[in-house]
Amino acid sequence: MRLLLVNPALPESFWSFRWALERVLGGKRSLNPPLGLATVAALCPPHWQVTIVDENVEPLPERPEADLIGIGGMGVQAPRQKQLLAQYRAAGYRVVAGGSYASLCPEEYQGLADTVIAGEAEYTWPRFCADLERGATQALYREPDHVRLEDSPVPRFDLLKLERYATATVQLSRGCPFNCEFCDIIVMFGRRPRYKPLASIERELDALRLLGARKVFFVDDNFIGNKAKAKETLRFLAGYQARHGRRLRFGTEASLNLADDDELLELFGAAGFEWAFLGLETPDPQALRAACKVQNCAGDMLEAVRRIYARGIDVLAGFIVGFDQDTLATFEKQRRFILDSGIVVAMIGLLTALPRTPLYERLRREGRLDERVAHGDNTGGRTNIVPKGMSLEQMVAGYKKLYRELLADRAIAERIRNKLRHFGASPRLHRERLTEALGILSRLLARGIASGGVPRAWYFLRSLPLTKPGLIHVAVNDWIAALAMRDYVERHLLERA
Repeated sequence: MRLLLVNPALPESFWSFRWALERVLGGKRSLNPPLGLATVAALCPPHWQVTIVDENVEPLPERPEADLIGIGGMGVQAPRQKQLLAQYRAAGYRVVAGGSYASLCPEEYQGLADTVIAGEAEYTWPRFCADLERGATQALYREPDHVRLEDSPVPRFDLLKLERYATATVQLSRGCPFNCEFCDIIVMFGRRPRYKPLASIERELDALRLLGARKVFFVDDNFIGNKAKAKETLRFLAGYQARHGRRLRFGTEASLNLADDDELLELFGAAGFEWAFLGLETPDPQALRAACKVQNCAGDMLEAVRRIYARGIDVLAGFIVGFDQDTLATFEKQRRFILDSGIVVAMIGLLTALPRTPLYERLRREGRLDERVAHGDNTGGRTNIVPKGMSLEQMVAGYKKLYRELLADRAIAERIRNKLRHFGASPRLHRERLTEALGILSRLLARGIASGGVPRAWYFLRSLPLTKPGLIHVAVNDWIAALAMRDYVERHLLERA
């Protein structure tokens, strides 16, 4: 059986970092490889011939040599996923759909795919493969429960063109203990975090290391969903790094209560974690409580971010505008917090109701859903909700103004300085990393800083921690991220203003 697994093109968004990838980061095509497809490939019978093609890094074949084509995708990829399913099915191929959106809304794929795989694939995909070989497949394979991650295989990283991605990916756990109203993670993966055995993580890291990977993103929904398991894993990772010369650089997603545990923070640093993405959402405690984001209400959010900085760990964060408690004053509160916190990679989105979430069901009952608007990317200046504290037009205008202000050169420099005042010691660069960093710096200066003229050069120089030269690379990375976000804003958000 010849199987082609396809990752559809992602629509450009803040998450694309297109300017950074194309202009500064030395020819990378995309941020992260399709880990889900590599896992599905590992679940196939050993005699199958499997190929993975990611449309984000290479063109798709019009007439692939395949007996079966599987197409995955997240919500933002659903339109392209459906287009490809229809295209290949019309050309006579047997096609199967999967991924997070197909798992949430399998009914939307009727007539587009011969088969839909809904839910986690560790048990359903092998069953589908066996049924296919005996000629008796079903239209829908749905996982009724959550799988044991002991049964998840080492992904087929060898089928990915890892050199074309900015970072490799590993998944340690699934699920999150919290109950945020707007989040679909608990709908798909549940509120009880499940973890892979450490032996499995070791095999995955070994495979990536041998393939030349140096940066690894743990794509967990919440790395610290179970703090005891997280600490056990971090101790293992610290030992792994010591055995292999600390050549791997880690990042992940976590909740803000990371800052409340000194031991956890120390272990993060010892294991080689350089950054964590946190869902901060808003500095307004009333909005947080109403959205059931109670884990962000335990203390001073600004001080929590600074405690993480103090351990040499950068904070990337998601923010949301459009909660029922938000008013026109919200935009200034968000701007002030983001400036004071020094968070440069601040992904601000309009509140969006994802299918099957508590928010979606509540707004549907209240008649506040606009079903005409796609609900994939919440950073594109569109939303499917009808806001309560302001008009939709006011919300979109305030959102664009907020980004315009935060991405001015002066504001970028101010955020970097505010961060580095509190930033602790950062790992020393290996010689190979130093060479890479010098190349990145030269491209940033030539293609990013110089294009802004003398004013941008002045703000860039003012943001550099010259008394802490070990942190200069933090400032450089922040300028790269900020200019990539600014490029997207100018080409996509502001042109619609």
